[in-house]
Formats: sequence, structure tokens, C-alpha cells
Amino acid sequence: MVKNSASNSNNLKHAVAKGFFWGGMSNALCQVFSLIFGVYMARILGPDDYGPIGMLAIFSAIAGSLQDSGFVAAIANRKSVTHDDYNAVFWFNILISLLMYGVLFACAPLIAGFFNQPILVSLSRYNFLGFVVAGFGIAPSAYLFRELKVKQKSIAIILSIVISGAVGVAMALCGYSYWGIATQSIVYVLVRTVVCWYFTPWRPGFKVNFYPLKYLFAFSYRLLITNLFQRFNWNIFSFILGKFYTRIDVGNYTKAAEWFNMGGEVVNGMVNAVAQPVLAKVVDDSERQLRVFRKMLRFTAFVSFPLMLGLSLVAKEVIVIVITDKWLESACMLQILAVWGAFMPVQSLLTNLLVSRGCSRTFMWCTIVQGLLMLAILLCVYPYGIRFMLVSYCVFNAMWLFVWHYFARKEIAITLPMFLLDVTPYLLLAGLTMLATYMLTTSIGNIYILLLSRIAIAALLYVGTAFLMRSSELREIINFLLKRKIEG
Repeated sequence: MVKNSASNSNNLKHAVAKGFFWGGMSNALCQVFSLIFGVYMARILGPDDYGPIGMLAIFSAIAGSLQDSGFVAAIANRKSVTHDDYNAVFWFNILISLLMYGVLFACAPLIAGFFNQPILVSLSRYNFLGFVVAGFGIAPSAYLFRELKVKQKSIAIILSIVISGAVGVAMALCGYSYWGIATQSIVYVLVRTVVCWYFTPWRPGFKVNFYPLKYLFAFSYRLLITNLFQRFNWNIFSFILGKFYTRIDVGNYTKAAEWFNMGGEVVNGMVNAVAQPVLAKVVDDSERQLRVFRKMLRFTAFVSFPLMLGLSLVAKEVIVIVITDKWLESACMLQILAVWGAFMPVQSLLTNLLVSRGCSRTFMWCTIVQGLLMLAILLCVYPYGIRFMLVSYCVFNAMWLFVWHYFARKEIAITLPMFLLDVTPYLLLAGLTMLATYMLTTSIGNIYILLLSRIAIAALLYVGTAFLMRSSELREIINFLLKRKIEG
């Protein structure tokens, strides 16, 4: 019995390590490829070209949540899954995708009228075609997620970015501006769906039984509402900018958010790839789940804080060098967003814990209240300017971490001192590292030397200090990489 328990623990540890490795590597590669294609697109196009797509972001996000319906998480949390479960999810999502597209197609004139942008009628109808394509990919994505096939999902995402990026750049060079951006998103969904099907052994049948949706929806309907508000929260900023500011302002924010997501997804995507299914596997043992969670929390803090605070430190230099100073306002927005981005993976870990414990009701109401309060704050402060809005947005979201912790503590008894003990050392280390780096490099006039110096000094200071502090997270990362090198 003890031997089996130890074996299961080792298997789970291996699955977590493998998931983090592939999740981290794939997300890093994805951000590299996204960066390459994004740079070409940004040099060809300007803020005015990105504005219309940014205005449609909130509608795309909400429709994407309705399409998923929370079934991916519901399937991941079931003890056992049958062919009928996947089949019901597959056909339901095709039907809901077609229905959504019909509704959005009809609402296109209303969307264009709200933003006073006539071009949005035809552009939205074209852009929303991606929902129809994505409807075919929910079931295989759920299968890969449940089975912790992080490597296969990583390959699908990387191929999608490369192929869609090439299409987007080609169309931008041909003068299609925002039509190229819209086509890029459609091709991305198409390629990802095809590759996910390639790696999924399950195939749908025409004999459809929708009964499994009843018990799946009993779990997922709260996640559906939660996802709606989450995506609403993430995209509310561009929505308000589109209403009260100019198309250029929306374009600058859209580009800042794109770079912010590229940096944040390296860690956030890595956490989301394994956290919920792994935590679900140890849900019956609260003490063990607490240990697993705290281990993930420390690792997340170790990676997230230096990465995102470092992005804030070099944002202006990176933007000006890579996509020219026509995007300078976007760089200022990115500096503010990146500070919040340092905390975002920690929030994801807390919310994944609640989902793994079956607390979908808590997750739902907490997200709804967060979204409504944030909307109220932004509507109150928008007359004071975009930067003040951004600071308010980031501060509010960072403070909301304590609300998430309050509910997590009820589930696995992770006290506030425990939480702060796991997170604060790396927050302080990263913050002091960036402050020291900034002070050491203020006299450098050449922008290229400044960028390279800040990256090198920050990396050496952070890793060196972590090594001297005998950080267990740094030691485990080094051991894991050395082991893979030896095995390779």
C-alpha cells in the first residue's frame, strides 16, 4: 500500500514536471514566434489598423466562452469519461457555434453603430467566422487537456501560430490591414483544430445522446458564467476605450495587451496547462493537495515576478527598437500592464485550486463581483485619462488576490502567512533586482546597449541572488534540465 502510494506520488510529480516543462517550453516558443510575426505586422501597420479588431475583442471573448460552455473543465474533473460524453460535447458545440454566428451576424450593424465605425459591419461578420471553426475543436481539446497531453497541445499551438502568422504578414504586405489581422485569427483556429484532431484518438459518432450534457452542465454552467465574466473583465478596457476614446487609442492598447499577453502567457499558460488537472487528481487528500499547491505557488512566483517586472523595466526600449517609436504610447501602457501581469499567474493558480475542489459557485460569484466592481471603477475614472484608468485597473486586480486567497484558505487551510511566505520573497527579490538594474543603467544613452545591459544585469542579479539564497525552485529547475540533458 505504501509502495503504491509512493509510486503514484512519483508518477504525479513526473506528470507535473513534464507538464511544466512542455507548457513552459511551448509557451516560450509561442511567444517567440508571435513576437516575430507581430513585429512584422506592427512595422507594416499602425495603431489605426489595430483599432477595429480591438473593438471587437470583447464580443469575440464572450462568444468564445459560450462556445466552450465550461465542458473542458467539466470533463477534466470527472472520474471517468465515456464516448457519449465527448460525442455530446462535440455536437452541442457545433450547434451552439452556428447559433452564435447567426446572432452576431445579425447584430453586426448594432456593433458598428455603438462604436460609430461603419467598417465593423463587414469586418465583424468575417472575423466571427472563427467561432464556427472553433466549434469543431472543443471535444479534442478537452481530451488532450484531461489526459495531460501537454506536448501534443503545444505542437498544435506552435503550428497554428507559425502558419497563421505567415498568412497575416503576407496579407499585411498586400495592403489588407485589419482584414489581414482578422484572417490571421481565423487561420490560427483552423490549424489548431486540425492538429488537435490529429493527436486525438477519439472520433465522433452520428448517434448522438445529449443526456451526458445534463451532468456535465451541472458542473460547467457556473464555469460558463465565470468564463463570460472573466473574458469580459479582460476585454472591458478596449471596450471602454472604443466608446469614449479614438480608434488609435484602442489600437495602442491592443498592441500593448498583445505584448503583455506574450510575456504573461509564458508562465500563465504553463500554470493553466497542468494546475487544474493535477490538483484534481489529489483532491481527495487535502494535506497532499496543500503541499502540491504550495510547490506550484512558489515555482510560479519564482518565474512570474522577474519575467513580468523585467518586461515593465525594458518595455520602452523593446517597443521602440522592435516596432519603432510610432508605438511609444503603447509602450507606456505595457509598462503598467506588466506590473499586474506579475501577479496574474498567482491568481490563475488560486482559481484553478477552487475549480479542482468543485467550488464553481464560489469561483463564479467572486468573478462576477470582481467584474462589476471593475466596470464601475473604470466608468468613474475614464475622464481622467487612459493611464489613470490602467493604473486603477491593475491595482484593483492585484488587491483582489486577497479575495481569492480567502476562499482558497477555506478549502486547503493555506493561511495568509503561508501564502505570503511562498510569494513575498520572490516578489521582493524581483522588485529589488529591477530597481537596482534601473539605477545602474540610467546613465546609458545608447538604447541598444541600455536594453542589453538591463536584461543581462537583471538576469545575473536575480539568478545569482536566488542561488546564494539556496532557492529550492532554482535548484529543481537546474536538476530537471540537467536530467533531461543526460537522458537526451
